[in-house]
Amino acid sequence: MIRLFKVKEKQQEIAENANEKAPVKKQTAGELRVQRDISELNLPKTISIAFPNGQDDLMNFEVTIEPDEGYYNGGRFLFTFEVTPVYPHEAPKVKCETKVYHPNIDLEGNICLNVLREDWKPVLNISTVIYGLYYLFMQPNYEDPLNHEAADVLRDDPETFESNVKRAIAGDQWVGQTYFPCPDF
Repeated sequence: MIRLFKVKEKQQEIAENANEKAPVKKQTAGELRVQRDISELNLPKTISIAFPNGQDDLMNFEVTIEPDEGYYNGGRFLFTFEVTPVYPHEAPKVKCETKVYHPNIDLEGNICLNVLREDWKPVLNISTVIYGLYYLFMQPNYEDPLNHEAADVLRDDPETFESNVKRAIAGDQWVGQTYFPCPDF
């Protein structure tokens, strides 16, 4: 008699599972951490975040920084973030999609920011990276450059550096041997 009830219970369980929608995908620890990091973000009006693949893909997103002071005042800079499933044990991969005249960002969009490389620790989060990027626009660092030409100009002639930045931000201009197109957003 007991076996009969077990068979009925199993049949009922199979029937219930067949009536349900697709099984819910279990989130990885990295996805859960990113979800928490993003929900805790408290960004100033000069920084925005967007999810081009929809809210279901939190592992790939874009951050736009629009500095309201410093050399880069009036500029608009788009960064893509790709977060791997092993996050927070590995820093997110970040790329600058806006061509920018900056000592710490090269013309291919690679970024020299210590928390994205050697100083990354699992206790850091998405907010740390975003504010680190923002800080690069407030205080560009010529001592650890990716764009050596921009670093040299910043170090040796800050007024020319400021002029070069403004021309690059305006777009449709040459700065040295590099053409900066008009901003596309």
